[in-house]
Amino acid sequence: MLRCIQLAKNGLGTTYPNPLVGSVIVHDGKIIGEGWHYKAGQQHAEVNAIKSVGNVALLKQATIYVSLEPCSHFGKTPPCADLIIEKKIKKVVVGSLDPNPKVAGRGIKKLMDAGCEVIVGVLGEECNELNKRFFTFHQKKRPYIFLKWAETTDGFISPKNELRTNLEPVWITNEFARQFVHKMRAEEQAILVGTNTVLKDNPSLTVRDWAGENPLRIVIDRNLKLSRGLSIFDSNSNTVIFNEKETKTSENLDFEKIDFSEKIPQQICTSLFRRNVQSVIIEGGAKTLQTFIDANMWDEAFVFRGNSSFGEGVKAPIFKSIFISEEKIKDDTLRIFKNPNS
Repeated sequence: MLRCIQLAKNGLGTTYPNPLVGSVIVHDGKIIGEGWHYKAGQQHAEVNAIKSVGNVALLKQATIYVSLEPCSHFGKTPPCADLIIEKKIKKVVVGSLDPNPKVAGRGIKKLMDAGCEVIVGVLGEECNELNKRFFTFHQKKRPYIFLKWAETTDGFISPKNELRTNLEPVWITNEFARQFVHKMRAEEQAILVGTNTVLKDNPSLTVRDWAGENPLRIVIDRNLKLSRGLSIFDSNSNTVIFNEKETKTSENLDFEKIDFSEKIPQQICTSLFRRNVQSVIIEGGAKTLQTFIDANMWDEAFVFRGNSSFGEGVKAPIFKSIFISEEKIKDDTLRIFKNPNS
């Protein structure tokens, strides 16, 4: 099952809106086939694993491991449960149940009704963690939310406006930490910033230092005061602009009107759920991050700390959290936290 999880992670960033799934086929204690789900619309992990087996006659005496319950419905591909039954694989080991209402235990039932021995829950917590985005989307009806910011040694995320000379980011972390951030962008479906961040930094919010697709860009621009000449409005990626004035679509720009007197994070998450967005990075600024923190609408926080100090400026957000891990990125530090109430 650990190998299933390892294989499944190869699909991070490419399988949306489908989950990450890995599969391993074992005969007489040895792996004879393995596979993972590459991309939505393509063959599922179990199909790839079965196709990789050299001697198909061994399948009747083999055990198939899969990190997520095999599907039982016709989507863009046929049901994996049917293929397992067709190949007469009699033992199936499953990591976690699928929360998708189209599956939700039906795959397990179909296999058992066909006479398969099914074991469920092997490394269940690890398999649930693997698909935290997919599970949150289906169970909480919102995307999995990552908070991300970089702070100085004295706890500031940006300098005073008076210290800025150009319309561009003031870098706190090194190029390796920035590459890590671009990797995050390639793995998640959307990235969100507020008006002030766009005005101060003119970010493009695209993937440049890593391989992968650009995320959907989301901007909170209440009064539509951002100039169309800013990078956020270029054609490199689609952009959604939440505002209080209008709803319209123009080329790659989608303007959506929301009520700014009501709970903004909840309205945005409802919209993103409707758009089938399973994950989003909240990248700034301080006010936007704090708004999501105060609304308890976040799951993990990635906090990068550089070696510089500003002395004064915009303070980093304040939040209660559970510390998960810490790692060095050359001279910088990345600390990951989890929402204790998520």
